[in-house]
Amino acid sequence: MTDLQSIKTRFGIIGNFPALHRALEKAIQVAPTDISVLVMGESGVGKEFIPKIIHGESRRKHQPYIVVNCGAIPEGTIDSELFGHEKGAFTGATATRKGYFEVADGGTIFLDEVGELPLQTQVRLLRVLESGEFMKVGSSQIQKTNVRIVAATNVNMLKAIEDGRFREDLYYRLNTVQIDMPPLRERKGDVHLLFRKFAIDFAEKYRMPELVLTDDAVNYLENYAFPGNVRQLRNLVEQMTVVEQNRTVNSTKLAEYIPMNAHLPAVVQKSGPGHVSSSEFHSEREIMYKILFDMRNDLNDLKSLTSELIKNRGSEDLSNQEKNLINRVFTGESNSQNQNSLLYFENGNQNPTSRASIYTEPSGEYDDVEDIEIEESHSLSLQNNERELIVKALEKHKGRRNKAADELGISQRTLYRKIKQYNLED
Repeated sequence: MTDLQSIKTRFGIIGNFPALHRALEKAIQVAPTDISVLVMGESGVGKEFIPKIIHGESRRKHQPYIVVNCGAIPEGTIDSELFGHEKGAFTGATATRKGYFEVADGGTIFLDEVGELPLQTQVRLLRVLESGEFMKVGSSQIQKTNVRIVAATNVNMLKAIEDGRFREDLYYRLNTVQIDMPPLRERKGDVHLLFRKFAIDFAEKYRMPELVLTDDAVNYLENYAFPGNVRQLRNLVEQMTVVEQNRTVNSTKLAEYIPMNAHLPAVVQKSGPGHVSSSEFHSEREIMYKILFDMRNDLNDLKSLTSELIKNRGSEDLSNQEKNLINRVFTGESNSQNQNSLLYFENGNQNPTSRASIYTEPSGEYDDVEDIEIEESHSLSLQNNERELIVKALEKHKGRRNKAADELGISQRTLYRKIKQYNLED
């Protein structure tokens, strides 16, 4: 059997952490067989090395090796990508196409982010795993394939099964052997080794002197949580290699790139893979806080915009319909109630005649707009709850903003704005 050190050298793997060695040893042990393997680990830990080792040490090493990112393929086309399609099977299918399972016959397929597969595709995949049979989209002819499947995910699979997002039978079929990749925050002794490796690589790539860490910088890195794991460290070294003029890096300089208290908290399982974390959004009270706070911000934006329009156009150019709309925006009252309150628009009078007036001074200036009457303590509570919800959503989905936005029920554009507002960009 190939020894561990030669595998690490061959695939460029750096580190001496026992859990990392155990993962590599299991990959070497299962490589000569054809059993399915499920690689588990957080995003950025290097899960992609395990299927490469398994394929490279197997009898299939001279056959095709195909990597499929299941999370990057649209749901409507993933069946066609995996299993192929017949001509005319759907709009745009102008010719017969082979899928990955047909192309990789005799080799290995690595299904990255397998937890993102649609349920319908999971049924097809289960059939391939059990019998090696599949059908192209739009065909009734059964085809056979001999493919070794290695899958990887950063999703809590038992929770996904509980939520009905992943089939239990497929999970156990994929998880014949499970290999766990440790996060970088647990590999404190490997952080400096990885930094030096990346520093050498990027110094050679960009033809620049190599970065060197001081002792306090090494200690800083070893105590940083690295929510993005090895990928984050690699990007950090590349950025500093290009940007920094001083090639000796201390902890103060590192803090400018990765502030110790500004990163997103890392997600840690506390009671096994079936543990349901506090980041799940089952609280109606929290949801209502979020909705109310968003409505308050939107209304304040609308009020400011309306005030600017009035300043630019003047009150005399406003139609009765526009005046009624402005009354409703600034008072929240119905048309019938507005008739009783008689805002300044009536009879050309520019002096406010009720508490609901949008003007705070009788001078006719439009600068001071009455805010919504919410107590300051409630406002702060809403703001804190909104920030907490965003942090929880990002934690739950490992920083994937599109998933977090769907969870929160807001657009990605709104989420980006909120992340910037609450300084959550790092």
